[in-house]
Amino acid sequence: MTAATVRVLLVDDQPLVRTALQMVVTEADDLDVVGEAGNGAEAVRLTAELRPDVVVMDIRMPGMDGIEATRLITGATDATRVVVLTTFDDDDYVYGALRAGASGFLVKDMALDEILAAVRVVASGDGLIAPSVTGRLIKEFADRPAVPPPRDGAVLDGITGREREVLTLVGSGLSNPEIAGRLHISVATAKTYVTRLLSKLGARDRVQLVIIAYEAGLVAPSR
Repeated sequence: MTAATVRVLLVDDQPLVRTALQMVVTEADDLDVVGEAGNGAEAVRLTAELRPDVVVMDIRMPGMDGIEATRLITGATDATRVVVLTTFDDDDYVYGALRAGASGFLVKDMALDEILAAVRVVASGDGLIAPSVTGRLIKEFADRPAVPPPRDGAVLDGITGREREVLTLVGSGLSNPEIAGRLHISVATAKTYVTRLLSKLGARDRVQLVIIAYEAGLVAPSR
């Protein structure tokens, strides 16, 4: 194991799922499974003990679910990031998990190379907001009446007009190069705007910026 190896904790109440993920992750030279947990409480305990870089977190588990475990893990440390593992068609809790601090999603029927790529993206400090996956999920759950009411628009008072434009585009799932092309600025400048937004809005990563954009009403959920 090298210094660049990403330490991964797998959390799922189904042993077969954990075994399958463990086999896939350990085949990658830059990823290493440091532990496994079958419920949220165990995940919180092992995260504190093992300090993984990324926790791959199931949502529906007996006892403490993945949302509460995510909230506790992200609230206790900035060093560990959480990727939610869920089934899009029947899981009503993904939006809550993102609000609890998750940095992205894995859908259980994703291709294996996409799962590994997602772990690497989150480990690098970014959020997984691919329009084909995350954007669709956020739009789905942001549009449901059970979610908390939108944030007070005052949360955006400290950002400039251009930063508001960038936040709107981030909320729409655009990457830095896409934002640069839309606003006719350089990719480096787009990245600088995103970095400023992360700092000003106290967001962990781009996924939380997407949530803020939706809650502030900058992006309307699709219907």
